[in-house]
Order: sequence, then C-alpha cells, then structure tokens
Amino acid sequence: MTGAPRARAAGPLLLGVRHHGPGSARAVRAALEACAPRVVLIEGPPEADAIVRLAAEKDMRPPVALLAHAADDPGRAGFWPLAGFSPEWAAIQWALAHEVPVRFIDLPAANSLAMSAKETRAAEPAPAVPPAPAGPPAPAVPPDPAAEPAPAVAPAPAGAPTLGDPAAPGDRANPGDQAHPLDSADPLDQADPLDPADPGAPAAPGGQGAPAAPAARSAERLRVDPLSVLAEAAGYDDPERWWEDVIEHRGTGGTEAFTAVAEAMAALRAEYGHGGHEDDAVREAHMRLRLREARREFGDDEVAVVCGAWHVPALGERTSVTADRKLLKGLPKVKTEISWVPWTHRRLARHSGYGAGITSPGWYDHLFHAPDRPVERWLTKVAGLLRAEDFSVSSAHVIEAVRLAETLAAMRGRPLAGLAETLDAVRAVMCEGSDVPIALVRDRLVVGDVLGEVPESAPAVPLQRDLTRTQRSLRLKPEALERELELDLRKETDAGRSRLLHRLRLLGVDWGTPAVSRGSTGTFRETWRLRWEPELSVRVAEAGVWGTTVLSAATAKAETEARSAKGLAEVTELAERCLLAGLSGALPVVMRSLADRAALDADVGHLAQALPALVRSVRYGDVRGTDTVALGEVAVGLTERILVGLPPACVGLDADGAAEMRRHMEAVHRAIGLLSETETGAAAAAETETGTEARPHTQTGARSAQTRSAGPGAADGLRARWAAMLRSLAGRDGTPATPGLIRGRAARLLLDDGRLAEDEAARLMGLALSPGTQPPEAASWIEGFIGGGAGGGMLLVHDERLLGLVDRWLISVDAEAFTDVLPLLRRTFSAYDTGVRRTLGELVRRGPAVDGPTGGQGAPAAPGFGPGLDPDRAAAVVSTVRLLLGLDPAPHANDTMEAAR
Repeated sequence: MTGAPRARAAGPLLLGVRHHGPGSARAVRAALEACAPRVVLIEGPPEADAIVRLAAEKDMRPPVALLAHAADDPGRAGFWPLAGFSPEWAAIQWALAHEVPVRFIDLPAANSLAMSAKETRAAEPAPAVPPAPAGPPAPAVPPDPAAEPAPAVAPAPAGAPTLGDPAAPGDRANPGDQAHPLDSADPLDQADPLDPADPGAPAAPGGQGAPAAPAARSAERLRVDPLSVLAEAAGYDDPERWWEDVIEHRGTGGTEAFTAVAEAMAALRAEYGHGGHEDDAVREAHMRLRLREARREFGDDEVAVVCGAWHVPALGERTSVTADRKLLKGLPKVKTEISWVPWTHRRLARHSGYGAGITSPGWYDHLFHAPDRPVERWLTKVAGLLRAEDFSVSSAHVIEAVRLAETLAAMRGRPLAGLAETLDAVRAVMCEGSDVPIALVRDRLVVGDVLGEVPESAPAVPLQRDLTRTQRSLRLKPEALERELELDLRKETDAGRSRLLHRLRLLGVDWGTPAVSRGSTGTFRETWRLRWEPELSVRVAEAGVWGTTVLSAATAKAETEARSAKGLAEVTELAERCLLAGLSGALPVVMRSLADRAALDADVGHLAQALPALVRSVRYGDVRGTDTVALGEVAVGLTERILVGLPPACVGLDADGAAEMRRHMEAVHRAIGLLSETETGAAAAAETETGTEARPHTQTGARSAQTRSAGPGAADGLRARWAAMLRSLAGRDGTPATPGLIRGRAARLLLDDGRLAEDEAARLMGLALSPGTQPPEAASWIEGFIGGGAGGGMLLVHDERLLGLVDRWLISVDAEAFTDVLPLLRRTFSAYDTGVRRTLGELVRRGPAVDGPTGGQGAPAAPGFGPGLDPDRAAAVVSTVRLLLGLDPAPHANDTMEAAR
C-alpha cells in the first residue's frame, strides 16, 4: 500500500501518531510523499495558521513551541512544543517545502485558555451546576445542509492536546509550572496504566446518553494508557520498549502501520470509551468541523490529517454538524496572541512535568537525524562526551560497546539495539560498571540541553524584542545548559550585563541567579548562574505590561513597588535592587518612599533590618558610578535612631526575642563598620583630588563635596557612639535586665574591635557566671560571648586570650556550681564542629602557652600543639615555601632557623 495510498476509499488520510516519536515522524513524511495531499491538517491551535510559514525560515531551529497567551493576561498561557523529530513538525516541513497549505484543527487557544481559567475558578467550593454559556456560539464553519445524518455521538473524548497541552492558563502563581497547561496529555504519551481511582465515567460509543458497556464501568471511571494495554497484549512488560520495537526502530514503511494503529485505537475506545479523558469531546468536535471544511474545499482524497492516534477513531465517526456544533456552543472565549518561542529537549522530557513528554528526547533526536548506523554514531557521541570529561575512552571501547549492544539486542529479540542496550554496553565497556558516568550520559545526551531558535520576524512583544537586541549587543546568548558567569564591573560590557540581569530579576525574569564568587570578594566582582528556560518567555510577556524596553519596564515596576511597599525593609531592599540595576530614573520615587517610611517607623527591629541594605547600596555606588549621597544621608539618619532606640528595645525580651535582637545587633554592627569605611574612603579620595583638575559636573565631585562637608569625623563619631552603646549594654545586670545573650554578644563585639580590655572582659564574664546568676542566664551569656553560631569555636582556637579567659573562669568555679554550669557549657560547645572541639581539647590538654596570657607549663602536648615552635616540623616545608616564593629550593644551613622565625 505504500505505492498506492489513494486506494483508500474512506476519504481523507488519517495519520495517527505518537507525539515526539522519530519512527512516527519518518512514517508521516513517507506517507505524505506517497500521497501528495493538497492540504495538511495538524492537531494544534488554529491561531497558528497565521505564523506557520515561519517554520520554513532558515533561522527557525527546533525544538520550538507555539506560545499562546491571553492578550490582557499574559500569565494565562499555553505551549505546544515541537521537536525536530515530532511527526507534526515533519508534516509542517513537508507541506511548506511542497507549497501545500497547513491548517491547525484543534480547539482554538481562545477557547482552551478561557476554559482552563473557568475550570480553575470552578474548582473552588461552589454549587455544582451545568456550565452556562459564557459567550456567543463560535461555529467553526457555516451550517452544512448536506451533512450526512448520523446518530449523535456520546461525548467520548480521547487524549489531550497532541502537540503538548496548553499551559495551565489562569494559574499565575508560577508560570514555570504552567508550561504545559492542560497537562493531561495524549493517552499514547502517558505511562500510567489503568487507574480505577481516576474520575470520569466512560461513555458508550453507541450514541449520546447510552449506558456504558460493562455495567461495572459506569460506577468506576477509568483512565486508560493505550500503550500499556497493547504492550501487555503483545507480551511486553514495558510499553516503551514495545512501542520502540514496533514503531520507532522500523523503517519508513507505508500507510499499513497507520491503519493498524487506527484499528487498535478503535478497539480500545470501543472497550474503554473516552478512557478517562472527558474534556476531549469538545476538541474532537472542532476537529471534525475543520476536517469537513477541508474536504469540501479540496476533496475527500486530497486531505491528510496528522493527529494523536487516540483521536483517529473519533475523526472517522459519522456525526452531524448539528451535534458537533452543539458541543461547541457557548464556549468561553478570550482574546489571544500567538508566537513561536524557543524550547529545550529538557522540557520535552517527561520528568519535567510535561504530560506528553518522553523519556529520551536526545536519543530520539539522534535516531531521527542519523543518516545510517545509528548505534555506532550514538556510541561515538558517548565516547566523545566521556573523553571531554577526562574519562579514558578509546576507539577500541567504541567497537567493543557496539558489539555488546548488538549482541544484547539479539539476545533480547529486538530488531535494533535500543537505548537500554546501548547504556548497558556503555556501563560495561566504557564505565567499568560505574553508574556515575552513566548519569552524565543520561543528562547530556539521552535528555540533552539543546535550545531551539526562532527568527527575528516571529511575532513577539516589544519587550522581548528589546531584550533580544540587548542580549546581542552584550554578547550574552541564552543557553539551556546552566553556566557560571564571572563579571568584572570595572569593564563596561560586564557592567551592562550586570544591569541587565538585575533588571530582569526585578521584572521576575530569573534568567540569572546571583552566586557566591570563588575568586575576589571585592564589590567589583559578581558571579551569576545563567540558564534559559522556555517559560521565561511567558515571564517576559507578563512583564511587557510595564514597558516596551527592559529599562522602562524595570523603572515603572520599581516605582510602583515603592509606592505600594508595606514596610521599611521592603523599600530599602528595593533601593538596593534599583542601584544594582542602574535604575536612576526610579531612585527619586524610591528615596521619597524610603524617607517617608523611615520617618514614620519607630520599630527598632525594622530600622535594623533596613540599615544593612542601605549601607550596601552606598558601598555599591563607588564601583558602579552611582550618586548615593541621598542614600548615605538616610543611612546616617537610621543609624542615629537605632542608637537611641536599641537600648530600651533590649529590655525584658524572652529567649526568641533576644535571639532576634542579637541578629539585628550584629547586622547593625557590620553595617556601621562598612559605613565608616565607605565614608573614610570617600574622604581620602576627596583629599587626593585636592589640588588636581576640578571636575564639578561629575558624580565624584558631588560625592566629594558632600564628604568634605560632613567629614570622616561623622562616621567615626557614629562608630564611637555605637561602641559606647554596646558598652552600656554589656554592663547591664540590674532589673529590668537585658538578656544575657545580648550582653554577652555586646561584650564580644567590643572585644573583637579592640575596645574592651581583657581584664574588663574577664570581669564581665565573672559577673555573668557568678553563683548569684541563674544558670539559664549564665548559659545565655556564654552563648552570646562564644556561641558557635558566630564562629566562637574558631576564635577560641586561634585566640588563646579568649580560651584563657574561659579556662580561668572554669578553674575558679566551685564543685557545686560546676555541676549546674556543665550542661549549659556542653550546649554551647556542642555547636562547634568536630575538628574545632578536638583542637580545643588538645589545647586544653597542653595547657596555656609559655608566652600566652596565663603563662605556665602543662602536660606533654600532642604533635603540633606544643607551647613553642617545632623546628623539625617547620623544616619539612621550607623547600616548598622557598619554591612558592621564587627562591632557590636547595636547603641552606640556616633554613631551620628561618622556618622557626
């Protein structure tokens, strides 16, 4: 029948396929070549008819997807993905190459998106009522008086959208989760077997309202997986393996395979009805109307239909136009826009949540495009990947792996070595039985990170076009594979990249996420992790309501958020983000909002939360060339209010409140230190500029003028006043008492800054741990002073002064008090790492150092923990140190003494 497909007297050629299957794609292409129809109908949204010709442009590279979204609500969107090995894509390419019209026949996106939104609202508790018409009827074709009479069909739906269900419209919480909205997917693409728990009573195929054929099924709604049923009937325990053996690994064949698949689907639908997919009756009614329209225009034998195999029996049924239109009458509609967007192989994978997904898109892509010897070519790819990752793999490994894969296929009775056989061969021959390299192969090749491309002429919102232009000018290409990007903000291109990524984050387009830099920690360094996901196209469309360019959209959104912000911390964080994004146009609005809220907010906790972000913003202004004078003034004002309000706010706190206040205190301490450094550095820069060429119109000049007026003394005065406030907190012990956690932390901060003498620290510790102090309060003070959460363990290791203070206090505690104190100390020291506790134990065992604060000798110490230097151990590294310093590595007579010094 390959040579004479026109002998099909039934009329149109119905090609039932499985989505994203290379065997189906090859068969579709061969069938179209043999039949040469005058029109090709494809399951998909009819709105795509206007842009389908873009698929023929050279810049269009699959995988891509049709993206439809509500014009007034871009977050309500749907995707229809297509890969290079998708049967639908093969049909589109054939039709465009032969100048044959392509039409999409599924339910319009205008209806499907509106229906999904309606279903979402209906899911909320409400009385169960039949769906009321939400708009005027939308017939697909004019009435056909000559339509053949036939009994009305029962709503016997089939699978879900064939190209990939439209993404969960209406749910705007996370567009990433909406990428494939009505993700019930075609039953041929589902791996779940019969699920009696799934609601949805199957209807009998005999007629509308007819009872379901075994009575038991009328009470029990099934969701059928056709592949599982057919595979089980063929004696297979794995549906995927059965489909590969029967379809994917065979030749192009002819129309016989499509006929066989259609007969199998008809038998399954006769047995299981709609198979649990109740909503497909409406979609299939629309498909039949569009098919009738094409048959009248081109003739019965000149039409080819490419759709999910589950739908073929429904399209072949003889139904009346009236019955189909009745199903479509009153469907809700919404104005939609449609475009092409890039897609990825990873998003085609089933594990991504895509209902019509497959397990191995990379493998299927290879099978479809390999001209010959697919197994040999695949294993060569695997070897190349492993070699690139420094695995020892040679051509001999490839030869042996091919032989093993073919042997396994013969032993298992398969027509061709499949993915399972090739992976088993790779594991045995190239990976020495290890699954670690296999995980790499699965991620990079079996699934893959291929990102499609769409031409510039494709419809897009203005914001998307501006983003594309900016990406090109900054040489920042979107990629599906996650990568790390190091930026040096002193370079103009890197600074532009940083501003773009920060602006996109403010718009909710998280293309990049900040990461911790492994190199320099200076403020001129930034590290990002970049990865482009298809659903970011929806985010961009959503952000288009703010403006037509990335800059204008980010500015408008920042201004709106500043006016609607509830708390001071929100505005300070927004000010920092505006500074990072270079949104100078939004800063005046943000600063007014910040000043208003700072003046009205009297909560010390809120002020303390806001200060660090402000100080960071002042600091960032130096490297980003941003005028931060106003931010600096607000930061100083907040600090003044914190200095006044913090002491009374620390009185009478419970344990949780004290812990939170300690975090605020530490954050403010760091912020004041940074503020002092920033102001001092600016003052030094201003002094350097004195006597040089004046630059009155630069930001530096304005900043210098402000600094000269205030002087570095202002910042130093704040730091001195902060230290005095900490000293007052550390010395409090009356009633109402300041919690010991805060007093201990205040003492520790002063000690770290060198503003508290050892004797004074010892006195405060003695007071806090005296017999008159309740054990919980004493433990709280110890936690604040040397708590593990603040790195106290490492400080005790490297600062024997602190260790001596604790040691001397413990020695002075009498036996009875020690019994009460011990559990509290164990709680504090248990927070230290094992290595830190061991080192502290060795130091205590050794006793105080000879030159330490306490003097004296202890027991014999373990190697490396002696009271003095060990010349023999030091001499062992002298040669290496000399080599690192660029000196002659040859040993000299006085090397030991040099090492000791």
